[in-house]
Amino acid sequence: MSENRSASRNGFTGKRVILVNGIPASGKSRLAVELSEYSGWLQLSLDGIKNPFLQRMQNVDRPFNRVLGLASYQVIWDIIGGAPQGSTFIADAWFGFQPKDVLQDYLQRAGVTQVLEIWCQIDAELAAERFASRLGERLPGHVGAEYIPELKILAGNARPMALGPVYSVDQNVIAQNKPVNIVDIHEWVLNSFHTQTQ
Repeated sequence: MSENRSASRNGFTGKRVILVNGIPASGKSRLAVELSEYSGWLQLSLDGIKNPFLQRMQNVDRPFNRVLGLASYQVIWDIIGGAPQGSTFIADAWFGFQPKDVLQDYLQRAGVTQVLEIWCQIDAELAAERFASRLGERLPGHVGAEYIPELKILAGNARPMALGPVYSVDQNVIAQNKPVNIVDIHEWVLNSFHTQTQ
């Protein structure tokens, strides 16, 4: 039985969201997938929504890619808004690409009552190295190597949204073959949600 259905039967009202946040190439998508597989909570990824459009469109430049990103961002919150009470979601995106008040508005309109954040921290050089290594795997329409200098600056300035409790994951350590402890993260999520309802 899904976590969402069982939560509703247990009398939980409202909706819970775990934001898995970090700059591009910070390891957030892998972490979000692992947490989803472990917990049973549905994972909604901005790139996962956007990529099917990039597969079918040609000559997507950066401005139009941004439009697709904005639309995909809205889709995440429309899905959550249409979900029943008692639902829990994992939302995977670089949330800093939009102002914090835009996220707050989406959360409110979607009926989200509890928000947690898992922040993927990464150094500029490692982010650039990861980004460069995946250029051949990315669909046309995504930004390319020209984005790397901008990404390095972003790595130094990026911060979590901090709209609720934040769990920071040091991806620089993860890169040294020390895997993410999903069990610990899942326990933190459950404890944090429980604390918020007390």
